[in-house]
Amino acid sequence: MSADRTLSNCSLPLAFNHVGLTVPDIFAAIDWYGEVFGASHIMGPRLLAAADSATHETPGIFGKQFRSAYQAHLLLANGVGLELFQFIEPAVELTAENMPYWQRGPFHIALTCPDVDGLVMKICARGGRKRNEPTNFVPGRPWRLCYCEDPWGTVIEIMSASYAEMFGNWPQPGMTDTPRMIERPPQA
Repeated sequence: MSADRTLSNCSLPLAFNHVGLTVPDIFAAIDWYGEVFGASHIMGPRLLAAADSATHETPGIFGKQFRSAYQAHLLLANGVGLELFQFIEPAVELTAENMPYWQRGPFHIALTCPDVDGLVMKICARGGRKRNEPTNFVPGRPWRLCYCEDPWGTVIEIMSASYAEMFGNWPQPGMTDTPRMIERPPQA
């Protein structure tokens, strides 16, 4: 048995389970993600409190300054969850820059919808915004994408095809420019 196998009994590759999003109004976010993306509201909101035995794990997760938050769970069509948090103490801070791509960690989530333009119009009509115009992604392919934001600034990319379809056969036939790929540096 390999050393890696003794450390974990998980089958690889793993499935994406959920993403956690901080919002300033949990009830509005439950409604918005349900109306715009069809997310099902499956649990909550519930109160997370550092002092409650029912949520005793929260100080270890969020740190010493954490006191309380609301948490709700939504489910997307493919079984991936959206875990919403509205932090009460300390309160949610809205930042000037919604897409700090130069900082470590996630800077957007992406959803698949064949009608990118129609979904972008729906996002904007319900209080969100588009960061760029919907664009064709690969010449010769019917793929479109657009970066948008929910009403609270979370960046959401809308893609017209699945991740595997778009990136699994790269470069794609029909591309007019050859992509510049990089090589892994030699290991020391």
